[in-house]
Order: sequence, then C-alpha cells, then structure tokens
Amino acid sequence: MTCRLVPGFCLRSLCAVAIFVAPLVLPSSSAQADDRPNVVWIVADDLSPELGCYGYEGVETPNIDRLANEGVRYTRAFATAPVCSSSRSAFITGVYQTTTGTHHHRTADKPALRSPIEPLPVLMKRAGYFVSNGNSSMKRAGKSDYNFAFEGKLYDGPDWSKRKKGQSFFAQVQIHEPHRGFVQADPSRRATSMEIPSYYPDHPVIRAEWANYLASIEVLDRHVGAVLERLEREGVADNTVVFFFGDHGRPHYRDKQWLYDGGLRVPLIIRWPGHLKPDSENTQLVTLLDVTATTLSLAGVAVPSWMDGRDMFAKDFKGHQMVFGARDRCGTTNDRIRSVRTERFKYIRNFHPELPYSQHSGYKQLSYPGMTVAQVLEEQGKLKGPPALFWSERRPEEELYDLQADPDEVLNLAGDPGQAETLAQLRGALDQWVQESDDQGRLPEPDNEVVRKMLDASNNWYRRAMKKRGFPPHPDSEAYLDWWKTQLKVD
Repeated sequence: MTCRLVPGFCLRSLCAVAIFVAPLVLPSSSAQADDRPNVVWIVADDLSPELGCYGYEGVETPNIDRLANEGVRYTRAFATAPVCSSSRSAFITGVYQTTTGTHHHRTADKPALRSPIEPLPVLMKRAGYFVSNGNSSMKRAGKSDYNFAFEGKLYDGPDWSKRKKGQSFFAQVQIHEPHRGFVQADPSRRATSMEIPSYYPDHPVIRAEWANYLASIEVLDRHVGAVLERLEREGVADNTVVFFFGDHGRPHYRDKQWLYDGGLRVPLIIRWPGHLKPDSENTQLVTLLDVTATTLSLAGVAVPSWMDGRDMFAKDFKGHQMVFGARDRCGTTNDRIRSVRTERFKYIRNFHPELPYSQHSGYKQLSYPGMTVAQVLEEQGKLKGPPALFWSERRPEEELYDLQADPDEVLNLAGDPGQAETLAQLRGALDQWVQESDDQGRLPEPDNEVVRKMLDASNNWYRRAMKKRGFPPHPDSEAYLDWWKTQLKVD
C-alpha cells in the first residue's frame, strides 16, 4: 500500500529527499460537531495540469487560478488508474481498484464491495452529512461510473439545496470538460508556439486537437467559477473545503489509458478559508485516495484501516514515498500494466510485452485523430524520434524513466547498467505491492454471458459508428486522415 515502507528499500538511493511546502493548516478555534465544514469535490473529466496556475501558457483559467491563489496547489498528485471508471471506483472508496476487483474499464459483471469496504458517500451519510452528486449545472445527477454493484441509494440528490437547516453537506460536482468531444477552438490558437508533448508528431491535426483541448479547459473553468460563485452567494464559502481535481489525465493518445504521467498526473487544489495557507504549493506525492481519506477526516470520522488513502492534513503526513498505478482491460482492449513512481523515477511493467502500444481500440479509432496522423506518418516512413516509440511492434517488459531529466518519459533506462540498482528496487517494490494489495488483475476476467454481451455490444457500436462515417472497421489510414482534416477544418 502507498503508506507502507518497503522493507530493505532505501528511498535516499532512489531520489533526493523531497522539499515541499506543507499544507500549513492554520490554528483555529475548536469547532462543535454541527460546525463541521462542508466538503465540495469539483471533479473534471480527463484533466492534466494544463492550467494557468500550474504554469501552462496559452490557456485562460481565471477561476481555477483564483482557487489556487486562495488555497494549496499540489504539484505531484496522481490518479490510481488512467481511465474514468477504474479511477472513480478507487477514489470513491479510498481503496485501489485492483484490490476491490473494479480494475477493468466498463466492467459488465460488477462485483459487490467486499466487507468492510464501503463507498465514501455511505460513510459521510452515516456521519450526518447530506450527500449529493450533480453535473456542472447541479440540476441533474452527475457522473458516477463505478465498477461495483451497490444496493440502495448512494446520493441524496444532485445538489445540497434539500438538506436540513444547518446540516453539513458533501457535494460532488462532475464537470464533463475537457473530456472528448472537445469544443472547437479558434484556428488562431493552433500556433506553432503552443507547447505539446515531444511524443506527438508536430502536425496541423495534432495542433488543432490540442487547441480544442485547451478551449475545453476554458469551458471547464467557467463551470468551476459558477460553483464557487454559488458557494459565496449562499454564504457557505468560508465553511466549505473545496477540492478540485481531474479524475485522471488528459484524453490524448499515450496519455489516457496509459501509466505515463500524462495519464496519471492530475491537478489537485484544496481551499479551506482560515485553515490552509493561501497561495501555497505542496510537492508531496499524493493520490486521489488521499482526497477520500482527508474528506472523511474532515467529517470527524477516523480513517478506517482498510483505506489505502491517508489524511493529508494529519500532522504526521509527509506524503508517500511511492505511489502506484494500474491499467487493465479498457473497453474491448485487453491489457495489464502496473507502475510505481517515486519523486524522481517511474517504473512500468508490461505484463503483455507481445502486444504493441498501438493495439486496436475502437474508442481511440473513433475519437483520437492524432493516432491516425501517427499511423500515416509511420506507414510513410516519416515518423522519427520520440513519436515513433508508440508504434513499435512490441513493448519492453520493463520501462524505467528518470522523470527529472526526462519528464515526457521517452528514454527507457531499464537496460542501462547505471540504473540497475534503481530498477531492482522499484521492481521489488511493485512485486510487494501486487502481493500485499491482493491485485485482482492477476486473475483472468470471468468468461460469462454478461461479459461476452458487453464486448459484443461494444464491437457492434464501433462498427456502426465507422459505417456512419463511411468507413469499414479497419479503414485506409490516409483516407481516414482526410476525413479528420475535414472535421477539424485543417487544410
């Protein structure tokens, strides 16, 4: 688990001791039980830290930036899975999805949570909170997307307006953006100065897509502003702890559904007026499971021993030495990948090295024009350097990256004799975590009628969608790229 030290491992040999600015919980008078703070989670779909307050230029996020100026900005926060249903199943319980058997994205045969694990909304209700989950307007139910079966009603409504007088509330506000489909950006935003990761080919379609992603983040920012304005208008902002984060990383290829930082690293901002030092930065390694545990602690409930998350505001919390990530089947695309990350290094294990990174995914074929760009360039022999790595015929069994020197994770050091000790240490740490966390990914998914129907339905959906576009299931790549250019208005 993330909170445990790995026997025999010395983190000083892996990386320098982290230098961080702690949350700095300011002293305050003791609160009575009925003065417990409200808690609001603002959850964005598919968001990496491409925000003004994280230093990214070329995007306007005044509301999120203001939230950061009034709170704490975490610079090393991570989801435990790079896809929504698996990640959400983890952070709503505070337990790794691989432990609860909720690791496959779009789980059809949903398991019940094993005792004593319970979802956070149940625990918050039991503590006397009104619990809601709404969309960006807070007028309709918001996204949940959990891979477990649950009897009963998890939420009291889409927002907190129906609570009893004086009752504290725990509200989740689910915002679609910047999930695909993106809003269309002005073509002027496709400038060559716009920063994109080095593992993408520099191509007009890639730049159009990235500009649309940034424009979608600006829509997200407006929704965040509306939530903050409502808290102020109703006079509850000063007694409300706001958590803002992405459910996992950005929706581009080699990011979403992958264990590189583009798929796992998320922004995390926490505002608690009068308790957290404004405009501060925290560099501790944390996960979204810690958001769960911290929320429960704010309600005055002891964090249960079965939770993997830890209270980030506890005096003895110094961040994790290691955080773990997992990717399993996504839709109809089977896979199993695990990762462990320290402040400086990332180790990834591919349990199916015989599969290419670019194995077929109906979702990606329908949604990610950048993949078609790279495929065309690969077929033409024009794909060179980091962008070519994704199109290798097979994957290495192990990947190791020095994140300090190589933040885009394109130089695999697993075969470097100079990194043999680091490789062995992180390999051992991952083995131990898989064992201690009871990783259910080591077991085959049940082959039953429910799962088969789900896979058939997904394949049929893909074929119908491609047919509607005028293409067979496996289209000619150049013709398909021309179609994307038309859709994106790219010359």
